[in-house]
Amino acid sequence: MALTTTQRRMEVLRAIVADYIALQEPVGSKALLERHKLNVSAATIRNDMAALEAQGYITQQHASSGRIPTNKAYRMFVDSLDRVRPLSPAERRAIISFLEGGVDLEDVLRRSVQLLSQLTRQAAVVAFPNLKATRVKHCEVVLLSPVRLLLVLITDSGRVDQRNVELDEICDQEHVGLLKELLNRVLVGKTLTEASVSLSDLVNFHDGAVAIDPDIQGHLLRCVTVLIETLVEQPNDRLILAGASHLTRIARDFPSGLSRVLEALEEQVVVLKLLANMQDLGHVSVLIGEENEEAQLRSTAVVATGYGSQGEALGGLGVVGPTHMDYSGTMSKVQAVATYVSRVLDGQ
Repeated sequence: MALTTTQRRMEVLRAIVADYIALQEPVGSKALLERHKLNVSAATIRNDMAALEAQGYITQQHASSGRIPTNKAYRMFVDSLDRVRPLSPAERRAIISFLEGGVDLEDVLRRSVQLLSQLTRQAAVVAFPNLKATRVKHCEVVLLSPVRLLLVLITDSGRVDQRNVELDEICDQEHVGLLKELLNRVLVGKTLTEASVSLSDLVNFHDGAVAIDPDIQGHLLRCVTVLIETLVEQPNDRLILAGASHLTRIARDFPSGLSRVLEALEEQVVVLKLLANMQDLGHVSVLIGEENEEAQLRSTAVVATGYGSQGEALGGLGVVGPTHMDYSGTMSKVQAVATYVSRVLDGQ
């Protein structure tokens, strides 16, 4: 069945976008006919290109050059993708083996952006889990000396915090067992904000159901003080960045200047705000040019998604690059890395 004029022009536009992404050179009508089976004459292609230019999908740098896609064209191209390009078996193996080697949450996230940057040749970013969503999994208490304890706080997101506690009185192993039982009774399953409140109630004896041995009240007060400081003092958000140097190779591809993009990445708050919106674990978001709220990123494309544990989004990760990036390949790699990070967090 013959294509309508609109359908044919969209085919021509997809071909222009694909060629420009692959070659980063203006695309002419002759090259389109040579590379793609469009089954129309050169005159028809030229007419279609003129119509697409009038509609704002393509533009000419000067009268004798070929056309280059606009951000409007890239949006159409992304929206028309039936499915993202699947990863090769080698790429999947590389992701699994590299991320499974992580020793803790921070190591896994650091590995994820390093790998994503290498796979896409773009700048990669990942936000640490939102502390409001993480819950305490366990609190370990270790006797280092008669007057020093080690507290290890573990959350369901894989975050591990260790703190030394200096005691005013001698503590023995029996006291350690009582402290561990009390602390876990009020901490396990609580968000970090809820945990701070529970700890305060514990030492203020607001919970009459919790019997506290007088011999450990001093130890308990010291432990609670350190734990609350640990829960409250941690910054609510942290960002890991990798591969910004990749952008320097293509500095000319950022019309507003690469320095503005690098400043946005270094400031972190801009990217953290963007990644905070990535709450859908099964969906990859693509923001192109002016679709980015932040002015510093309006010469870029951002491909990002969420990662999480037990079906709950904890943070976001993605890449920042030029608008002519390989969208299909980049989307598949971002989704794959996010999926494997989630699997690592779930202990799979």
